[in-house]
Amino acid sequence: MHNPKNVVFFGFFVYALALGSMFPRLSDLQQALDIDKATLGFALIGLPVGVQLTLLFADRLVRRIGLFLIMAYGIPLIAGSQCLVALANTPLFFFLFLTLGGVGVALIEVAVNLEADRVEAHTGQRIMNRSHAFWSFGFFGAGFIGSALAQLGVQPFLHFALIALLASAATLYVFLNYSPAPSRHQYTPDAGFSIVIPSRGVMLLDAFTVSAMLVEGSSIDWSVIFMRESFDAAPFTAGLSLTLAALSQAITRYFADPLVERFSASRVCTISILVMALGVALVSFSTHQEMALVGFFLMGAGSAVIFPLSMSAAAQRTDRSAEENVAALAQFAFVIFLFAPPILGFIGEILGLRWAFALAFPLLVLSYFSRSAINVLDQKTPN
Repeated sequence: MHNPKNVVFFGFFVYALALGSMFPRLSDLQQALDIDKATLGFALIGLPVGVQLTLLFADRLVRRIGLFLIMAYGIPLIAGSQCLVALANTPLFFFLFLTLGGVGVALIEVAVNLEADRVEAHTGQRIMNRSHAFWSFGFFGAGFIGSALAQLGVQPFLHFALIALLASAATLYVFLNYSPAPSRHQYTPDAGFSIVIPSRGVMLLDAFTVSAMLVEGSSIDWSVIFMRESFDAAPFTAGLSLTLAALSQAITRYFADPLVERFSASRVCTISILVMALGVALVSFSTHQEMALVGFFLMGAGSAVIFPLSMSAAAQRTDRSAEENVAALAQFAFVIFLFAPPILGFIGEILGLRWAFALAFPLLVLSYFSRSAINVLDQKTPN
């Protein structure tokens, strides 16, 4: 397991497994709190608030703390916060507990992406998309387990506690004796400046990435509730919407690196944007649950490579340290998560979730016209 690539793959997998456990149970949590979609949306904003606040200085924390401690404390923090969410009796506590989990999400997000880039540089092999494939496999596992336990009537707290124990123990075992790969670039940042501001190149990457972040985020947050409300789907079938999105995303990411090598990153991303658009259209205009499930499957496949390729492009830029560029991209790409939950919840409460999903269309147009941001990947090799 201590092969660097396998450790990176596991890191992405266990991170997603811990984070993804809550989402197939959102319908149960909503019913337990007896709140509407708009209130749930504002409660969900706690996670991105924690992420955003931490990403302001995550690059320096990642350098100082180190990969092992980030994983050893970050995974229990994410999983433990969800156990607290299951015990929350008000939307405010729901919000606060998710904010706590967002701290772990931000640090792990930067740390595992940096390690994937460093292993790419050290081995001369592209692994970023496959790394994110294992993130999607982890989310697929979380979705499948959550859907099955919801169908069996297992309480969310017991579900989350079991995942917390297993994920934390496995993380300690894998990362205890692992030595991180050396940095791709040697760069000394200005020690007197603590907030990561994106460069012009990273801002273009942000514009390119936001549609995938919205499509992925909307399917994560609202797909299960959409299936329940639109088609009165059974718990397992409703959870299948999230599971299929994660599965298609995982498969696409796993096989994407050879496609990028053969056809170029820009061509693969262009096709991905079109597939995303088709998936959003199928969900927004679905007339039966099978049509919606196909739409969620295409949304997962289409959004698969946009973010990992953008992360690679940010890490390979030489204008700043890789830590700063990755943190800046993550910080501003995740802004969509800060605004999406309340906006989608509010629109879903007033007009219906179909209109909420359709909000992705203008951002898909923005991504299409800013896709030149990842051309750096077609000009450079991983090493």
